[in-house]
Amino acid sequence: MNARILVIDDESSIRFTFERFLRAAGYIVTTAESCGEALARINETHFDVVFADIILEDGTGIEILRKIKAKGLTCPVIMVTGDPGVETAAEAMRLGAFDYIPKPINQESLLHVARTALKYKVVHEEKERYRTNLEATFRSVKDAIVTVDKNSVVLDFNEAAIDIFGFSPEDQGKPFGSRAKMCDGKCEEILIGALASGLPVEVDRIECLSENRKRRVVSIRTYPLLSFQGQPTGVVMVLRDDTHVADLEIELKEHRQFHRIVGKSGPMQKMYTLIKSLANVQTTVLVTGESGTGKELVAEALHLAGDRSHKPLVKVNCSALPESLLESELFGHVKGAFTGAIRDNIGRFHRADGGTIFFDEIGDVSPKVQLKLLRVLEEREFERVGSSAPTKVDVRLIAATNRNLLEKVSQGELREDLYYRLKVIEIKLPPLRDRREDIPLLVEHFRKGFNVKFKKNIEAISADVLKAFLQYSWRGNVRELEHTMEHAFVLCNRNIITFDNLPSDFGNAPEIVRHGAPATPEADLREVVDALNKTDWNKAKAARLLGIDRVTLYRKIKRYHITEAASRN
Repeated sequence: MNARILVIDDESSIRFTFERFLRAAGYIVTTAESCGEALARINETHFDVVFADIILEDGTGIEILRKIKAKGLTCPVIMVTGDPGVETAAEAMRLGAFDYIPKPINQESLLHVARTALKYKVVHEEKERYRTNLEATFRSVKDAIVTVDKNSVVLDFNEAAIDIFGFSPEDQGKPFGSRAKMCDGKCEEILIGALASGLPVEVDRIECLSENRKRRVVSIRTYPLLSFQGQPTGVVMVLRDDTHVADLEIELKEHRQFHRIVGKSGPMQKMYTLIKSLANVQTTVLVTGESGTGKELVAEALHLAGDRSHKPLVKVNCSALPESLLESELFGHVKGAFTGAIRDNIGRFHRADGGTIFFDEIGDVSPKVQLKLLRVLEEREFERVGSSAPTKVDVRLIAATNRNLLEKVSQGELREDLYYRLKVIEIKLPPLRDRREDIPLLVEHFRKGFNVKFKKNIEAISADVLKAFLQYSWRGNVRELEHTMEHAFVLCNRNIITFDNLPSDFGNAPEIVRHGAPATPEADLREVVDALNKTDWNKAKAARLLGIDRVTLYRKIKRYHITEAASRN
């Protein structure tokens, strides 16, 4: 047992009776005859139960009860009264007294209430430990936690939930849906579904707007809230703020690259959006743009982003195939259809069945092939060369050209009806000179690829070369930039590409201005600060970007008194 019990009564006979009965039951008993003595004992010793007479010579048991509650002590207080009907006994119960016991004292009643009080104390302290641990968990977890009852009324929430939902202490006890409206009711729908099913729910990446209209991306997990008997009493909802992760993924996957297309500029972002919207729309797409802009990559992205990605993507270069072979290559032939046709052969349309066929340089096909293409687009069928039996196919057609097809229509070189069938949706690729901000990104993309291909470890291009790349008109667009980088990689024997490694005709281009040392110290300072900020103050990378060694960079930093804090302002 060994429980400590304090008995407070100004009658010595009552104290004696309490002490005798309680000691016989194995309790450790301390007595006090006044309020002052009792409060001194309470300050000195921890007690498990307190018996206090309501009326004392120097005060009341009510005062002792108030002091114990004010100190936050968990010991149950049992009032002792000669008249259980008096108003003070009722007040004591309202103030938090555990029970009261009337005089004269009955041993059985005394021990019963003592045992009951001690059991209550054990349970109460266990609950307090649980509550304290739960509050500590709530405070330490960065994810938002909200608990609701069966009626979706908010029971509790942590600080992270205050941040995400905008909850305040007044929201406790209110319906969840009355406050959490920042995600167009999605969170409430998920919560209601979890309450109805009684099963855990996982939902990733829904977009929310908080009260200040700040965009958030959150992932939600719900779990049944169970009673001690294992019965469902509500739901625990956990929300993880994935905004930062989502933004990084957007930056890395969407803003910088889409499939094999590289670029973060405004025109490229619009193109990515258009490709995604067209991916599962089974319509003909015409990709236009100058040579080297990446039309074939767009066709690949359209195919791979859609629901035909598991089927073939068949490519046809119309300008590379002679007219005499193009029809047979596209539609196939039967044995004996022409000299050399020694067996039946299926064409590229047949091989693309269920998938996508890509026509590069569509403007170069002959009038006869144009007519057959038109039939395929309109009726989804064709005939093999030498056969009159129609063949049905389910093929999506993507065409590309660097020519002005409308001009070819006006010159009678392209059927007008075919032109409009091809140009249902047009994707226009911008030339590289119209998206120069993508050049550093493309350079880095090619640098990584060519390091693998040529088994080299070239870390950067010099600042002068980058400036020249940004000035150059790139008539051959991304393809010309790729070939220029490949030429430089073949010749470069250091860890940085300089002008000496570039093709001679590139350096002689009229728009290229070779940069020597900066004309003024101010210009030199600006270049150094720009390089440091671009590399997040990685001095080794900044030196490579400037085309100088680290010792020279350190001298410049010291000479110009450059500090990281000042450079970022």
